[in-house]
Amino acid sequence: MSGAAVLDELLSRQPASIHNSERRLAKFVREAYPIGVPAMIMKSSTDRIGESAGYSFHLGTPDEILRLIASWLLTGAGDDQRVLLKLVKRLWKRHGREDVALAALILANLDLSREKSDPWGILASSINQKEPADAILLSIEEILRAGHPPPTVEMLVTWCNGRMVDSHLALISTYVAFTRSGELNEEIKEILADVEVPSEDSLLGRIKDRLEEVEP
Repeated sequence: MSGAAVLDELLSRQPASIHNSERRLAKFVREAYPIGVPAMIMKSSTDRIGESAGYSFHLGTPDEILRLIASWLLTGAGDDQRVLLKLVKRLWKRHGREDVALAALILANLDLSREKSDPWGILASSINQKEPADAILLSIEEILRAGHPPPTVEMLVTWCNGRMVDSHLALISTYVAFTRSGELNEEIKEILADVEVPSEDSLLGRIKDRLEEVEP
C-alpha cells in the first residue's frame, strides 16, 4: 500500500472533533509526517540536517503527503478557520521542517476575507526571531503560487523598520515577486539596499545582490 493510501486510511479514522483543537491537530500531524517517508533508517541524518538548518526536526516527508494533510485540514475546518490560524502559529513555534512546510500550505490556501486579514500579516506575526531563509521562502512561494498579491509597499517598509527577520522577509518576498513579474519598485529597491544580511547566509546575500543589479 502506498504512503498516500495509508495516510488516507489514517485520516478517515480521525473524529470530526479533532478539528476543534489546534493542539490535537498539531500532535496528530506530527504522527502523520513519517507516513510515506522512504528508508526511515535515514531519520537520524535528516534530523541532523534539520538541526543544522535551524529546524527542530526534519523527517523528509514527501510533498505529496504534506499536501494531502493540508487538504484534509482545510476541508475539516469548514467555514471556521480560526483553529487553523492558531495551528499555523503553533507549527511555526514547534519549527520542524515539515511544520514550516505544512504551515505554508495552510496559510496560502485559507480564505482570510472573513478574518479581515491577509497571509502576509499572519506570516510576519508567526515567524520567530531568527529563521532559516529557506523557511521563509517556502511560505512566500506558496502564498504567491496560490494567487495572492505580493506585500504592499507600506508593508515592506514596515518590515524593513522592524526586526532583522522581518527585513529578510521583505527582501525575499520582493525578490520572489520580482522574478514573477519582472517589476521592482524603485522606492523599495532603495530601502532594501540598507537591509543587513549575515555574511554567512549566502542565499540572502545573492538575493540582495540580484535586486541591487536590477536596472530602473
